Amino acid sequence: MGKSLKIELNLERFEQLEELPDQVRDLFRVAVEAREAAYAPYSNFHVGAALLLANGEIIKGNNQENAAYPSGLCAERTAVYYAGANYPEVEIVMMAISAKAKDKETDVPIPPCGACRQALAEYEVKQAKPIEVYFRGGSGPILKSSSVENLLPLLFTQKFL
Repeated sequence: MGKSLKIELNLERFEQLEELPDQVRDLFRVAVEAREAAYAPYSNFHVGAALLLANGEIIKGNNQENAAYPSGLCAERTAVYYAGANYPEVEIVMMAISAKAKDKETDVPIPPCGACRQALAEYEVKQAKPIEVYFRGGSGPILKSSSVENLLPLLFTQKFL
């Protein structure tokens, strides 16, 4: 019989935006702005993401759907790929994510999907420095992860290739 391996996830919980540092609240304002501009006519699930780069730039992204469903792209990847294309040598410090369903209450923290976690992990490994990830629904509490690896333990990275 094999040995058990326990993996724990450690998050911080904030009940309101006012509990967050000003810099994070500002990042959430940009994420909400991005969310409101999302193109989500099929799912009616709008997501906005905002990245703070080490040079002070704030990059925003939102989900972009397509009638051919796999052709769309999530907000988190839209933002991180833009940052990678336009600021390839600049570290990503943190990300704020705001997600809201059009026709129902979304008052629980909504984390990035698995594909977005993997894409973010690539940048975290590349820069050899953690990326803080904050996420929230349309309202309610906010969760903070101190790194992408915390959200995606047992990372698949280039070391396996």
